[in-house]
Amino acid sequence: MNDKTLSKRLQLVAHYLPQHANFVDVGSDHAYLPSYVCSQDLQARAIAGEINEGPYLSAKQHVAAFGLTDQIEVIQGDGLSVIEGRLVDQVVIAGMGGTLIRSILQQGATKLFHVSRIIAQPNVDAPEVRQWFYQNNYQLVAEEIIKEDGHIYEILVADKGDPTTPYDKNQLERQLFFGPYLLQEKTAIFIEKWKAEKNKRERIVTQMHQAKVINYEKINMFLNEIKIIEEVLVRDEQSTR
Repeated sequence: MNDKTLSKRLQLVAHYLPQHANFVDVGSDHAYLPSYVCSQDLQARAIAGEINEGPYLSAKQHVAAFGLTDQIEVIQGDGLSVIEGRLVDQVVIAGMGGTLIRSILQQGATKLFHVSRIIAQPNVDAPEVRQWFYQNNYQLVAEEIIKEDGHIYEILVADKGDPTTPYDKNQLERQLFFGPYLLQEKTAIFIEKWKAEKNKRERIVTQMHQAKVINYEKINMFLNEIKIIEEVLVRDEQSTR
């Protein structure tokens, strides 16, 4: 497999796997990522996990087609259950919502004893993943934000270690929300994302005010998030003047 066969976001995920990686890819989607990594690194080993029959069979066919059955084991199962009785050093969970990724990590927490690195690529709700890392002794070591095919993705990389390291305790809530590294870099894609997120929350608040039963608690939560986003965006505008 070459670079052209793998999406930009999965190439970036692969970049954060070490040489001779020994990893599990949860929800492996035809085993594209394990096939790419193992075809580039003959010492790499992977487990491709899929819960549903169709994707599981497709992953097995894909691995066989590339002659990688000695390096990649395709297992049908839910979340991290696929590594039961096996040792892996890295976990990849990509292409899901942050809440689901957090749930998978939480449900499989007892299987993470030997796992030194987790690479997560949440499509939405990245703060949920950061919070799980923070609460479970995984130190966020890198973050990326990219745009591909009109969608914006975040990639979070965490190693076992002191979870407080990248955070300022006085800015913890904000940094968990935006990402400590992403907040520092404030790329054009970061700004684009949070302008869109601000607009989305404003639309939700308008709609909620029109409901028969108004949920003021949720409205206040969204208003608070809008305020935090505005503060970050205003600072960015001031710094570029």
